[in-house]
Amino acid sequence: MIAVIKALYLTNKLFTAIIGIVVLFVFAYFFPTFLVIPKVLFFTLLATTLADAILLFKNKKGVKGIRFTPEKLSNGDENEIRVYLENRFDFTVQVKLIDELPHQFQIRDHEFLFTLKSKESKTTAYNLRPVKRGEYSFGAVNALISSKIGLVARRYRFSQDKIVPVYPSFIQMRKYELKAISNNLTEIGIKKIRRIGHNMEFEQIKEYVPGDDFRTINWKATARSGSLMINNYQDEKSQQVYSVIDKSRNMQMPFDGMSLLDYAINASLVISNIAMKKDDKAGLITFQHKIGTVLPASKRAKQMYLILETLYNQKTAYKEADYSKLYALVKRKITQRSLLLLYTNFESLSGMHRQLPYLKNLAKSHLLVVIFFENTEVKKLLD
Repeated sequence: MIAVIKALYLTNKLFTAIIGIVVLFVFAYFFPTFLVIPKVLFFTLLATTLADAILLFKNKKGVKGIRFTPEKLSNGDENEIRVYLENRFDFTVQVKLIDELPHQFQIRDHEFLFTLKSKESKTTAYNLRPVKRGEYSFGAVNALISSKIGLVARRYRFSQDKIVPVYPSFIQMRKYELKAISNNLTEIGIKKIRRIGHNMEFEQIKEYVPGDDFRTINWKATARSGSLMINNYQDEKSQQVYSVIDKSRNMQMPFDGMSLLDYAINASLVISNIAMKKDDKAGLITFQHKIGTVLPASKRAKQMYLILETLYNQKTAYKEADYSKLYALVKRKITQRSLLLLYTNFESLSGMHRQLPYLKNLAKSHLLVVIFFENTEVKKLLD
């Protein structure tokens, strides 16, 4: 009985009818002749409400529902959530669907209204855009079911207490992975692209055709074959690409709901994936007042999984970035000339000038690319 009471809800339609009957009783107080009308209406409403409740509660499995969520959500992107609902009653029902979203979204009026015929099913889809990494706890999906009478509603709850982690933007990673292919033929699987370069990584010897660089003629092969032969060189592979992420307080500046740190993490994931698709090695370094995570560059099969899991757990201590420790680490740990993509931000020009000596020293041994973040909202306001 307690469970039935907890699942029973009185609708606005019932309260409207009660108010109307009360008004009639007040009117009958002054005109006793009409007292019989509100009495009849009251007992009629009572009987109809009871019949409506019996109609909804006689079928224990009146509605079946389930929420479908991805195994993990992509930070900063629109993620689709679907709710499936099936009507097992023998009559058409009115549905008010309320999904209890994680508190991070601060949405309290997330509901859908629709009608389901007998034995009919419906899938309701909506999008969520998380702006912080971490665990998101979904509550229950509440379905308030009422008949055509509509005086009372029965509540069903399903898919309760679902925890979904929010990872760095793997949706953007897949999107830019496709764009990394530089020829449209590759997208439909017709032609494999081989980039011919002038690096010292030898690929093959082939016969000379007009337009080839005559400086690459292989005279020994030419003498053996009796026709002009040239050496082909390809772009060097297995180069090391490190994403170096500044986690200091400067990177906590918010923009469009996300921090600069989260934008840097998303970009690092994208570039690391592209580097590995191009047969290079991807690595990761995070730092602030001290060195955080150091993931050596590699192109092993599980490297992208390690990068994704490492980026998922990055947090800031709101300290100042120590570039001297970063320089010492790179000098000690990275002996091969590498591409360093440094994601950082400076509050002022003087703050940047203080760090320039370390950046110049890093650039002597490696190819250093410093990536700043522009606040387009401030720029728009200034313009």
